[in-house]
Amino acid sequence: MLPLCAHAGVGTIPWSPLARGRLTRDWDESTSRSSSDPFADMLYTNEASDRAIVKAVADVAQQRGVSRAQVALAWLRHNPVVVAPLVGASHAAHIDDAVASLDIELNDDEVAALEAPYTPRYDFQGISSDAELSRISARIGIRPASV
Repeated sequence: MLPLCAHAGVGTIPWSPLARGRLTRDWDESTSRSSSDPFADMLYTNEASDRAIVKAVADVAQQRGVSRAQVALAWLRHNPVVVAPLVGASHAAHIDDAVASLDIELNDDEVAALEAPYTPRYDFQGISSDAELSRISARIGIRPASV
C-alpha cells in the first residue's frame, strides 16, 4: 500500500502502527489485551511472514540497544507517505518509546531487513469471499451484513 500511496502522492495515518503490540514482544508472548481483544489476531493472515517480521524488529532493536517499539515507529517515520502514526498509549513508557523513536534513523540494511519478510495480504475489510467473511465474523462474534 505504501508504494501505491507514494506514487499517487497520498499521505497515510497508520492505525495500530505497533500491530496491537505484536511488534513489541516475542511472537508467543501474550498480554491481557492480546488475550481479550477479538481483533488481536485479525491482523495476521500469513503467520510465517508475520513471525519473521516480529523477529526482524527484535533483531534490529537488539543490535541498536533500543526497544522494539522504537524500531517499528522509526521504520514508519522512514516512509515518506506516513504523515503520523496513531500510537495508543496505556503506560507512560509507551509515550517515552514514541518520543525516543524520533532520534532513530534506520540505515538501508536495517530497512531491508525489516521489509524482507513481508508478504502482501488483505485485511478483513477487503474480503470478497462470503464464506471467509462469515468465518471471520463468527470468530469475533458479529453478524456480517447481508450481501
